[in-house]
Amino acid sequence: MDISSAKFECSAPDLDSCPDEALPEFAFIGRSNVGKSSLLNVLAGKDGLARVSPTPGFTKMINIFTMNKTWRLVDLPGYGFASGARKDSAKFNQAVVNYLKHRTNLCSVFALIESALPPQDIDLEFVEWLTRNAVPYVIVFTKADKVTPAEAQANMAAFMERIAGWFEVSPKTFTCSATTGNGRAELLGVIDELMKAIAAEAEAKPPAPPEVTPFRSVNQLARHNRKRRPDMNRPW
Repeated sequence: MDISSAKFECSAPDLDSCPDEALPEFAFIGRSNVGKSSLLNVLAGKDGLARVSPTPGFTKMINIFTMNKTWRLVDLPGYGFASGARKDSAKFNQAVVNYLKHRTNLCSVFALIESALPPQDIDLEFVEWLTRNAVPYVIVFTKADKVTPAEAQANMAAFMERIAGWFEVSPKTFTCSATTGNGRAELLGVIDELMKAIAAEAEAKPPAPPEVTPFRSVNQLARHNRKRRPDMNRPW
């Protein structure tokens, strides 16, 4: 997948403030200081798309970007060290909870885990929450360049071993580095694959039958049409 355009859409304080659900969305979230903003800039091929801050937990809002005018990249607030969060807890704000549980056009969550560290309880709690709430996700191990390959592999293997009993089929995993750009093509490939699946399902879906409603006059029909909401059915 090539990124030809990346446009900032909005910063939403809650689910109701998010844009309409007309485009598929792919959300990125992880423990504060996991390198999320740097990774998003690499994915978009645009420095400064997501603001990189030396202060952990800088992202406070649901930041939404429209990519290629066909899908949205969503930068969710991190958990763990953000102001107001209890240390060593994977609690995250209610806006994120509502978004992950109720956003109907959310196609997948990219759960970011730092490969330079052994399994962290807050990451395990968050992945368990995603699993328990049936939120679709893949696991992305970040900062693969910060330690030796052997140490990164040991940390990733230990993490996957800790969560192995939660499902019959393990989630897909990827490694990446915002410094070297490794993993960019693979992550964009996940999005591309899901976008193609959405398009194929939309083509195969038969058109909805016309609504049949008895009207006694042309004026009644006109009033009814003005009141109708746009069709919000989506193929996903």
